[in-house]
Amino acid sequence: MPEGPSIVILKEQASGFAGRTIARVDGNTTIEKERLAGQRIEALRSWGKHFLVELPDFTLRVHFMLFGSYRINENKSWAVPRLALHFEPGELNFYACSVRFIEEPLDLVYDWWADVMSPHWDPALARKRLRSVPDMLACDALLDQDIFAGVGNIIKNEVLFRIRVHPLSTVGALPAPKLRELVAEARHYSFDFYEWKKAFVLKKHWLAHTKRTCPRCNIPFVKAHLGRTNRRSFFCENCQVRY
Repeated sequence: MPEGPSIVILKEQASGFAGRTIARVDGNTTIEKERLAGQRIEALRSWGKHFLVELPDFTLRVHFMLFGSYRINENKSWAVPRLALHFEPGELNFYACSVRFIEEPLDLVYDWWADVMSPHWDPALARKRLRSVPDMLACDALLDQDIFAGVGNIIKNEVLFRIRVHPLSTVGALPAPKLRELVAEARHYSFDFYEWKKAFVLKKHWLAHTKRTCPRCNIPFVKAHLGRTNRRSFFCENCQVRY
């Protein structure tokens, strides 16, 4: 699943379509895609894992789910896109994703202060929201899009390893300095992710995600599906403290 930094990269890569008019559309989506033809793109935005194509009277929202992908000015000859936007010239193709329309102004729909990649990100608000859910597991808290919009499973595993917190720790049990560290590292690592992804070296920097051995303790990592999200966790029982 593309995480927040990857959506920001998509927004940057597609920036040349801003101000341009959609000439025609196709794809196997069931939404009323014909509405998009003839529309001028006013802005391309992102929130968390959502890619947003802002039009004069509504917005197209693209969520890539677990296996979604995109192609700019090219297509997958072996796959039918969920939605394809054609320009003169150029094209923007979305595959295996969820697309829908947002009719309301985006400022009424999205909490920009919760997006870890946003200039409006508010760490104090994140800490406040964490304190309101003391029984939530750390592995679930980092994936809660109302608190950390854009954080996905890779960022979750890497952040918890870097701050030495066991994924089954409860938020309310974390000491105040550790809670602040969790919030700060979620944003810091997201921007590292962004830079490494653009440089095509992201996987080289993984310390925990999909790894077999703890680089600090040189013992096997535990791999398990944890929490209400039931997502894969990779962690060390020795150096990651369970609070």
